[in-house]
Amino acid sequence: MNKVTHIRGEGPREKLVTYGADRLTMNELLAVLLSKGTKGMPIDRLSHEILVYLQGTEGLREATVDDLTTIEGVGPAKAVQLIAAMELGRRVHYEKREEGFLIRSPEDGAEYVMEEMRHLKQEHFVALFLDVKNRVISKRTVFVGSLNSSIVHPRELFKEAVKRSAASIVCVHNHPSGDPSPSQEDIQVTKRLSECGKLLGIELLDHLVIGDSTFISLKEKGYL
Repeated sequence: MNKVTHIRGEGPREKLVTYGADRLTMNELLAVLLSKGTKGMPIDRLSHEILVYLQGTEGLREATVDDLTTIEGVGPAKAVQLIAAMELGRRVHYEKREEGFLIRSPEDGAEYVMEEMRHLKQEHFVALFLDVKNRVISKRTVFVGSLNSSIVHPRELFKEAVKRSAASIVCVHNHPSGDPSPSQEDIQVTKRLSECGKLLGIELLDHLVIGDSTFISLKEKGYL
């Protein structure tokens, strides 16, 4: 009589080892991260429930401990695990491009800040300070709030540029609506900063308006 051999199905951990993390679905990545489910809630079902409740990866990215612990099977320990994992991923993503990133085009500037800025709920005005080779020396959030010319004061912006020995600046701000179409205030701020930069010998290379996975360059629109 032939012996029947039971072959265990390939789980997310085995799949990760064999094929790499990029081959796993979001459900499978969550299953690996959380390790195990609870009584009556196996890990594959728990992972699915988390994504359904939070309406996908965007909800997971913005979830709080309170949000997560309302899901059946997710206690404080699992909630903290998930939030720490999301923050770790975010920091790894941005840390590698903090210094020396080369800005050769509006697309480069938008790529540098897109994932960080496209989900923000308030307007953030950010300055990228560049060296003579257009590499990022430093990035600084100048203010948070509605954009207007009285808040974006050239003195503060160019003081930071001089402090960092910047040769030029790229300014960026986001529109929480997701629509990057520039307002008249955006255009006025851009012209004001450009004029001040010319006087100081620190060129404003561009002003980018970030939407949801899209952007507009005020330089390309002819405002610089």
